Amino acid sequence: MDFFAKRIIPCLDVDRGRVVKGINFVGLRDAGDPVEVAKRYNDEGADELTFLDIGASHEGRDTIVDVVKEVAKEVFIPLTVGGGIRQLGDIYSLLNVGCDKVSINSAAIKRPEFIEESAKRFGSQCIVVAIDAKRVSNGVWHVFTHGGRHDTGIDAISWAKEAWDRGAGELLVTSMDADGTKAGFDNLLNKTIADCVGIPLIASGGAGSMEHIKEAFTLGRADAALAASIFHFREIAIGELKDYLLHENIPVRPM
Repeated sequence: MDFFAKRIIPCLDVDRGRVVKGINFVGLRDAGDPVEVAKRYNDEGADELTFLDIGASHEGRDTIVDVVKEVAKEVFIPLTVGGGIRQLGDIYSLLNVGCDKVSINSAAIKRPEFIEESAKRFGSQCIVVAIDAKRVSNGVWHVFTHGGRHDTGIDAISWAKEAWDRGAGELLVTSMDADGTKAGFDNLLNKTIADCVGIPLIASGGAGSMEHIKEAFTLGRADAALAASIFHFREIAIGELKDYLLHENIPVRPM
């Protein structure tokens, strides 16, 4: 299903209070203070921001709510937060300090009913189900959890459908194979999921050029493209990217 304006979403992977970026989920390097980075993206014309506390689930701790609160004060675009969300109270705490949507992953895999309970309590529009997918054979992807450390054995396409059925308002699909490589998105994975769900899909993992982002929208049928290092290290400016996409007849929100 196609939803009209395509969105550009910088992603802040936060570890120990700093924005970091790695390749295939490892080899992290520092990319700055989350509040300063978020403010820059707000000013540069990003459509939304995603904030992922990447160590929370693996370390068995809660999301760093105080940092989220500081980020939310500085941005006036939708803010999605994920990492370490295990119960309804966690979602309430995050919405209460100013985030607009939450991204759930490991907790939903462990107990799929959590998607329904969350959507019923806070509305589907608040609930993003994140899917970290890795290709295990031709045309088959498995869902991984805990920062890509654990293979659940669950088929990613089936899980995407189930998340939609259970009330997710959006899917954040990260290709672990493409993550941080700057070699392009896994457009086959994204298109396969987009073709069988009726909610927006955010493509994540692999952005290295403006053309890659265009392809995420055309070949991958994504509704939003999420990227990190190309924005963090100022390889691509969001304003120039939007101009390029408009020139390529991709509908985006003007600056």
